[in-house]
Order: sequence, then structure tokens, then C-alpha cells
Amino acid sequence: MSTTLRESAARPGPGDEPLTLGVEEEYLLLDPDTGLPLPRVEQVRAAADLHPALDDAEVQHELLQAQVEIATPVCQGLSEVGGHLLRLRHAVAAAAEASGCHLAACGTAPYADDLPPAITDAPRYRSIHQDFSRLADENLINGMHVHVGIPDRETGVAVLNRLRPWLPLLVALAANSPLWYGTDSGFSSWRTVVFNRWPISGVPPRFADAEDYDRRITALQDARMIRDRGQLYWQARLSERYPTLEVRAMDVQLRADEAVMLAGLVRALATTVMSEYRQGVPGPERTPESLAGASWNAARYGMTEALHDPVTGLPRRVGDLVSDLVEYLTPALVRAGDERQVTSLLHRLLREGNGADRQRRALELGGRRGLVAMIAEESAAH
Repeated sequence: MSTTLRESAARPGPGDEPLTLGVEEEYLLLDPDTGLPLPRVEQVRAAADLHPALDDAEVQHELLQAQVEIATPVCQGLSEVGGHLLRLRHAVAAAAEASGCHLAACGTAPYADDLPPAITDAPRYRSIHQDFSRLADENLINGMHVHVGIPDRETGVAVLNRLRPWLPLLVALAANSPLWYGTDSGFSSWRTVVFNRWPISGVPPRFADAEDYDRRITALQDARMIRDRGQLYWQARLSERYPTLEVRAMDVQLRADEAVMLAGLVRALATTVMSEYRQGVPGPERTPESLAGASWNAARYGMTEALHDPVTGLPRRVGDLVSDLVEYLTPALVRAGDERQVTSLLHRLLREGNGADRQRRALELGGRRGLVAMIAEESAAH
């Protein structure tokens, strides 16, 4: 392992059992011919409700009527996560096809009209649109959120602090949103740029402890900068609904197995830094501006250029950094039984590129129709 990463990561102790997992994914509903977003979430949810493989709570609305969200149950292992994602993608894709549209697991809408898409008719979404106006209209972006179980909020804040330097690397690996309103944005994760326009977004700040976390969020609410804690749009945060830490830095993935791989990485990172916290191992010190710059760079270049080392902040080759990442996380991956699955998929990612790379290749080879067909095929987990 390079000396730029810690040479002796804390190993999970006897009480450090694998953390529970849950994954949420957001999708677009696209016209099969034009690739334009279609406001058909009500039809898709109605068709999905008829599917015996789905529970009512697993398929939800999103801000725009051209979007749909799924959520897995609480899972113990990656095979369970993968099984649920495949089941949900199959069922929702079938419901979408029955409703005359494609399910699309891409981080941004590759094509869109100038006319703003319809907002979902619900009190929360109407209030968001009232507050954020054009930002809400242009929120044709899809992420994946990984929840990892935490024993208490104090530990959760300590883990959140120590995850911050790793968030730009997750942005780069997961980048799957190069296109925007019919043009190449020049970014691998344009979703990251769009989402960072919202208030209280990007890499979260460092907190002294759980009391500091809650005090500062309450101050934001008292100042009416946010309506509620759901409007904390940081790349990672404590969940207010579940006893989990929620990592939100990643674009939704074209392939279900890539989502599983990222979930495994997030769990291994959380397990490792939690062990370091418990054993008193110092975490890396990075300035806010350094992390903001690293996140922007990861969104811009994805895996095509150098990335910034989570510890030193200096640029390094992607392959070297991923190799060190695997070595750093190996104890946690082995303990959870995830090593073979995660490392093999990481190696494939290095060979084939992330979703942004593959979207660009599909557009170059097959044009608009080829791109839409590729996104639909991979999203449906065929």
C-alpha cells in the first residue's frame, strides 16, 4: 500500500459485526423513441402495484412525475441487496414497458424539452417547487443512496466525519451522468454539479459531536434556510427516519451489480472508519476547500483523469488509488464476505469504465436510439 494511505488501517474487532444495508435508487421514465422524460409515474406505480413481487412501500414517487424511486428492505449481505435490486428493477421495468415508457437508471436525463416537467402533486413536492422554482424544474437527476446501520448518533457523526475524504472517490467511481438536455456536459457526473446548486449540499462539514450536528441543523431550521431535515442535501448525512448513516454521493448505476459493488464499498468504508474511531486511530485532516475541489474534479473527469488521494489531497492515478482502496478495506470486506464480489466488479469497472464512459460510447456507436436502448437494457437488468 502506498504511504499516502495509512499503512495500518484499524482491523474490525470481535464486536464489529457487518453493518446492515439498505439501498434506494431513483430512475427516469423515458420515451422509447425519443428518450425524452415522460410524466407517467402514476401509471407505472399502478401497474407495479399489480405485480406480486412488489410491496407498496418499495416503489415511491419522486419530485418529478417522470421519476420513480425504489427502496430495498434492510439487508444483511450483498447477495440480499443484489437479489432485491434485481427483483425491483425487473418488476418496475415491466410496469414501465406496460405504461409505454422505458425505465432508465441514468444519473441525468440525456434529452429533455425546454418545457419544465410536471411536479408530483403532493404537498411536500409543491412546497419544494415553491421554494426552489427553476432548480426543481431542472431536477431531472437520479442518485443512489446507501444506508448503513449505526449503533448510535454519536458514532454516526464520528463515521460521517471520517467518510468525508472518501466521498469524491465514490463520486468518480459512480459517475453516470455525462449528458444534459441533448448535449455532452463535459462532466462525468453532471448530476453532482446540478445537485450542488441546491442549498446545504455537497460534502458535509465536520462536526464536533452529535450535539453539534443537531444544534447546527436546528439553527438552519430556525433561520428558515431549510424547512426540515429532509432538505439537508449533503453527500452524506444521518438519516432522520432510520438508525442509519446515508451516503448519497453516487449517481444511480446503469447495472444493478455496480450498485451492489458500491454498497459493499460504502459498508466497508463505514466499518473501517468506525473501527478506527473506536480504537483512537486519527482520521485524515482535509480542509473544506480541498474536499470541494476534489469532488468537483471527480464529477468533471470521473475515472478518466487523476483523482485526489483521500489522505493527502494530492492527485494520483485512478488504478493506483483503487488498488490502495482495496488493500485498505480488505479486512472489512473479508469479514463481511464481500471481498471477491467487490474486487472483481471494481476490476471490471477499471477495464470497462463507469456509466458515463459507457453512455458516451453507446451514443458514439448507436446515436440517440442506440443510447436509449442501451440504458433501458442495462437498467432493466436483462
